[in-house]
Amino acid sequence: MIKEDNFEDIRPYYDDEVNQALKRIISHPSFNSIMEFFFLEEDREKMRNTLSEIHSAHDFQIKFMHPLVYSVIRKTSDGLTSDGFDKLIHGKSYLFVGNHRDIVLDSAILQALLCDLKHNTSEITFGSNLMINQFVIDLGKVNKMFKVVRTCDKAEFIKQSKILSSYMRQAITVRGSSVWIAQRSGRTKDGSDKTEPGLLKMFNMSSRNEYPDSFKELNILPVSISYEYEPCCAFKIKELMETSVNGTYKKKPGEDLNSIISGITQPKGRINVVACRPLNEWAFQTEEHDTLNNKIINLALAIDSEIFRNFKLWPNNYMAFDLLSDSRIYNGYYTSDNMKEFLNYMETQTAGIEGDKSKIKEFFLKIYANPVINFREHV
Repeated sequence: MIKEDNFEDIRPYYDDEVNQALKRIISHPSFNSIMEFFFLEEDREKMRNTLSEIHSAHDFQIKFMHPLVYSVIRKTSDGLTSDGFDKLIHGKSYLFVGNHRDIVLDSAILQALLCDLKHNTSEITFGSNLMINQFVIDLGKVNKMFKVVRTCDKAEFIKQSKILSSYMRQAITVRGSSVWIAQRSGRTKDGSDKTEPGLLKMFNMSSRNEYPDSFKELNILPVSISYEYEPCCAFKIKELMETSVNGTYKKKPGEDLNSIISGITQPKGRINVVACRPLNEWAFQTEEHDTLNNKIINLALAIDSEIFRNFKLWPNNYMAFDLLSDSRIYNGYYTSDNMKEFLNYMETQTAGIEGDKSKIKEFFLKIYANPVINFREHV
């Protein structure tokens, strides 16, 4: 296992670094915009004073992030529901592997739900591509976020993967801290939440144990989040279109920041989050002579199955499936008024996207239909 000294470049701030970082955050011009969006005018000065007196990541999450997340929920959604969190064991550390629909909110909402039930919050992965300036870095690192290097050559990628794997294993097994990580690199663009086997291979890099013990000690617990209205839907369709035409997608300058802001501020309809079953014995049953690669693929499928099974299917998902398949299979799950609203929503989301209109419509419908398709095929 890699020594803790090697984590200096990726770790969150220690508690004795938090207050100075918060003072930098408070003095940054962008902080005023955050306060104006999230908090009422009469609460802003009180929150500034509170932040200036915070000296730990735990207090930052409880006193600032928790009310901020619920401010987002009140302003931009029709409510948050959850399930399964009452089954988490207090004091036990987990590796939360979540589907990934929004850059910030997926993990932020999880932390708020953990706080609600007096569980310790988790550490959170922080893509190096998002670390665009000191203000964003400070916000992430005071919020228990640790860096995941996104762009590097193959040799450096393997090196960084080993460091990341070791950091996460030590967090869970030695320091007793839970960790949240997305099931894949980057957000799901097409609505199909699939775990990358390479992610599980990264988990395994830091273990001295054989399969399945190397995974069991991580206490992997899938988390399934579903938004009634897909965060950054139009952005995702544009990326899918460009990839289909050019074979790849090149991000524009400032795109990640725009996605963060849009994901937070756009209407989300209803939101549902489920803490699924932990991966215990049922997830590790394999054929005696299976290769490690096949075992890991099957473990990824087990995570997928939990996420598919617990994904809240909204009327939008059922309507998209019926429209995509030219059927009326799920017409009992929505009304004609629902369909009119959904078609109008599709029109507004796709109106400014250039290219083959039938292809654009297909990508839009798949974003919403794929959760239904995955449930039908894998659960």
